[in-house]
Amino acid sequence: MKPPHTAKPDPTNFTRRIVELRQGLLHADPRQLERYTGATFIPRENQQGEFQFNLWNSPTTLSYPDFIARQASSQGELSAVNQALLLYYFTTADGTPLSGRWISFSELPNGRFYAQAFQGYTGNELGRAIANDQSGFEKAAESLGGVHQPLADASYAFQALPRAPVLIACWKGDEDFPSNYQVLFDGSASHYLPTDAYAILGSTLIHRLLGVYHAHS
Repeated sequence: MKPPHTAKPDPTNFTRRIVELRQGLLHADPRQLERYTGATFIPRENQQGEFQFNLWNSPTTLSYPDFIARQASSQGELSAVNQALLLYYFTTADGTPLSGRWISFSELPNGRFYAQAFQGYTGNELGRAIANDQSGFEKAAESLGGVHQPLADASYAFQALPRAPVLIACWKGDEDFPSNYQVLFDGSASHYLPTDAYAILGSTLIHRLLGVYHAHS
């Protein structure tokens, strides 16, 4: 899969591969997928079933063997971009343990070529909106279920997928310099999603944070 080529990730690039990704999973062992992804597989009749897991803390299902993602509560199908993200996750996941070490986008495969663009539409965008309002940042992060981490002046980890955590760190600024925000990933990230999928996750997290921040400011 090619890395992102635009200043912002284009979700339509994912939709072109949905059919292909589903076909590639047709003969996958559901129990192996369960072990690799951290999802829970619930078998049904006629060799069917579903995987259960959380996407951004929202209960989600992925049917087997047709691999269609739905909200667990409403059973409504997820958007094309989320369908693609989950298919990439189930295709890429290999069960590698999380490292507990946070890495930057530039440390992902091919990430250094697009790190500046990624920072532009993630950390820099958050910084322009929040600036030095660390309290507002913390409240927004906590309202989205972020778990405080001992990194930088303030940082929160979010479980985008069972084995794909995303962290946003804040280095507090002062009167002369604004705060610096950066999105980080677990050191095992490349074992669970391709780099451009992490570009989507990073952008999604920033927009979620800004939505909550503006709603309460």
